[in-house]
Amino acid sequence: MVRLQDIQKINDYEWEIPKTHRPDMRVAVRLFISRRLLEESLDDKSLDQAVNAATLPGVMEPVVVMPDMHQGYGFPIGGVAATRLPNGVISPGAIGYDINCGVRLMGSQIEFQAAEPYFSDMAAALDRHCPSGVGTEGAYHLKESELDQVCRQGARWALKKGLATEEDLLRTEEGGCLEGADPGKVSSRAKKRGLSQLGTLGAGNHFIEVEVVEQIYDQEAARAMGLQEGRLALQIHCGSRGFGHQVCTDYVQELQSAVHRYGIKLPDRELVCAPLDSPEGKDYLAAMRSAANYAFCNRQILAHAARQAFAEVLAGKVKDWHLHQVYDIAHNMGKIETHLVGGTKVKVCVHRKGATRAFGPGAPELPESYRSIGQPVLVPGSMGTASWVLVGTEESMARSWGSSCHGAGRVMSRSQAKREIRGEKLRSELETSGIHIRAGSLPGLAEEAPQAYKDVDEVVETVHSAGIARKVARLRPVVVIKG
Repeated sequence: MVRLQDIQKINDYEWEIPKTHRPDMRVAVRLFISRRLLEESLDDKSLDQAVNAATLPGVMEPVVVMPDMHQGYGFPIGGVAATRLPNGVISPGAIGYDINCGVRLMGSQIEFQAAEPYFSDMAAALDRHCPSGVGTEGAYHLKESELDQVCRQGARWALKKGLATEEDLLRTEEGGCLEGADPGKVSSRAKKRGLSQLGTLGAGNHFIEVEVVEQIYDQEAARAMGLQEGRLALQIHCGSRGFGHQVCTDYVQELQSAVHRYGIKLPDRELVCAPLDSPEGKDYLAAMRSAANYAFCNRQILAHAARQAFAEVLAGKVKDWHLHQVYDIAHNMGKIETHLVGGTKVKVCVHRKGATRAFGPGAPELPESYRSIGQPVLVPGSMGTASWVLVGTEESMARSWGSSCHGAGRVMSRSQAKREIRGEKLRSELETSGIHIRAGSLPGLAEEAPQAYKDVDEVVETVHSAGIARKVARLRPVVVIKG
């Protein structure tokens, strides 16, 4: 177990577990975290999981952990690890089961006061247009050949169907499509799960929120994103549904034998992996990209449905009910990227699990409208709490593999939350505070209670003070749709 005395303080928001902590560590673990959040994190195995990740073959200095970290499957949620190409490894557990779980933010010119009388109708319309819940089927029942197209084309498939605009894709990470996807590397069971779930929200921590821009911290960046104080925004948080979950499940099982074939010694079998240049590693990467593209398309279809809901409720009642795309980002992904290491450009596979890409100003991967300010970083809260819009920095590129936090981070397990929090009481409290709630079940609502999460404001203050992201805007929820 990692203890507080094992961790070296660099400054108030940066700490390190040196690679001398354990003889099998290849690199150090760098923590971007406040002391209070660090002490809280000692209660689970997230730091031990980060140390385990520092033993992976080909791992580069350092493994990074964000302030929203908590224990995950084999690898901490809120963790980032880069492995060198071509023979460093790729690990499904270090990417996550919900492949390309991510966040989409849409802005508007809709004034809060003008729309407030219609929030209840808006909640009902969003709930109706955006199917949610475990196993829920959407409006798009695909043939397998169509699913294969979604896997290869991502959000471009939605564009061809009239469900997206060119600007939507331009303001989506990777243009809404990862190249190199191969649906032939996806199991028939995963495909079966994906045929009917496109355009659905799911359950758990997934949500759609209508929010009001409460405070602007960076006027230039907010202007570039089309965000203004007192105007509404909409946020969608979901991923690749049962399709991506099955892809991860399949390859976690399949790679167990690959570890032995390649003589890889692991401190935790949940970190199962394969060399990037091996047939097994290439197969997983192709399947993961297929699931990632499914998720990009899924969020795009939900965005289209949300626009329909806004038009249904607000047309003729407010001047302009259009929702424009701010950005769409992934936070469970393995990406092949080029980073500057010791003054040399190095190609690596960056595993981000519960962590967001946060490229700084000038990054060629960003749309021209954001190249001068840095990449938008979206940090959702939990129902009753704020969400944040940040931008990546030059420091994130130099110190955190171009990454930042992805949310508040859990402090309470789902089972504990259901034991300690009554969903009916929570819903009443949220509605009393002015938040219109639609939830699939009261126990499911309790699982995602604000008190089950860390203080998102403190998490954001940490990455802002550490310099790996910069505050742009704080958003307050007014309508929440939960599966």
